[in-house]
Parts: sequence; C-alpha cells; structure tokens
Amino acid sequence: MLFAMSKSPSIVLTRLDIQRLDEVLDSLDGPIDLMEALENEILRAKVVSHNSVGPDVITMNSRVRFVDESSGREMVLTLVYPDKAGAEGTISVLAPVGIALLGLKKGQSIDWTGPNGRLLKLKILDIEYQPEASGDFHL
Repeated sequence: MLFAMSKSPSIVLTRLDIQRLDEVLDSLDGPIDLMEALENEILRAKVVSHNSVGPDVITMNSRVRFVDESSGREMVLTLVYPDKAGAEGTISVLAPVGIALLGLKKGQSIDWTGPNGRLLKLKILDIEYQPEASGDFHL
C-alpha cells in the first residue's frame, strides 16, 4: 500500500465519525489506495461514544497543531471531510496527512509514508478545537 504506516500508535475514533466516514467512503470511487488506508485506520481504532471521547483526541473537524519532525515544519490544520477540503487551513481526511492525524492524541507521534514515498514523522502538539469537547456534535 502506497500510504502505509510504518509505526502504529493506538488511535481512538467516535462511533459518529465512523458512521459519517463510512458514508463518505461508500459514496466515492477513489483514490483506492487512500480509501483503503482510511478503512484500515477505522478497523484498528478503539471506538468510543462521541459523548465520552477525550478532549485530547483528534476527531473530525478538529483543529490541530502538529509538527513534521522530519522537516521541522509546524502546521495548524482542521481535519475535514473531502467535500469541505480546499479551504485555507483545512486537510481532507482522505489526504495522507489527514489519514495519519485521525484518532491520534495530543503528544502522540506517527510515522507515515506520504506522496512519492516521503516519510512524514508527525507529532501532535495541541488540539486547538475539538467539536465534541465544545458540544458541537452536528459538524
């Protein structure tokens, strides 16, 4: 798989996010490798209720500050569904970085192979906004 992980930290997903992601995956025709990578993340996740997810977990529509330790580049991005991607400051859950971020906790790191085989070493510095922590379950 082109976008496979080389290190697999534990991840947490909410049932509501999984339900919505399944709907997105069912409605798309590709890119197959990214869809499979996202499906693999869903399958390996610990699943919790959206009411009980910790505020330190990256859920859909979370705004995350992280660093790519291989380049030293720090970024703040909001993890969004593909139809909301493209706006400044957003990253699609079907982009390699988006798939890698989903379900991680503040302080965790992940090694992820991105486009052109480039190794990304992402470390979560902060979750600046998480919908569930703010009671925004409609996002």
